Amino acid sequence: MEGCDPGFPIRHTTHCLDIKGNKTDIFISGYEDHFLVMATQIGSMGTILHARKEGGVSVDPTFSVNVVLGKRDEPMLAACARQLIEHISNTGSSKALVISLGLKDHSLETLKGIVSVVIEKLAEVL
Repeated sequence: MEGCDPGFPIRHTTHCLDIKGNKTDIFISGYEDHFLVMATQIGSMGTILHARKEGGVSVDPTFSVNVVLGKRDEPMLAACARQLIEHISNTGSSKALVISLGLKDHSLETLKGIVSVVIEKLAEVL
């Protein structure tokens, strides 16, 4: 079996930070039609959500956020995905977002920390 090409064309970035005493690893990669964001404090994927801007020509865009796998009763996770897809849309991109949140702490402070890092680092994979 041959090794992987070191010039593989998928742009990605990683970041590690401490949020409320929990080590949080964040991985962001940009593909042709979507972004993949993984944020974990538990070492696994956690809840996976899919977010996208709905098509149409309305003045106010609409966004859909769906839980693909995991906790469906955590509105803060959906709010996190929605905030990120709105930011992606505001940059002029029409890419969808797949986000995995494996968190010990689902507090507003934790999710704000994740959103701010992802927004800051997203430019590296655009």
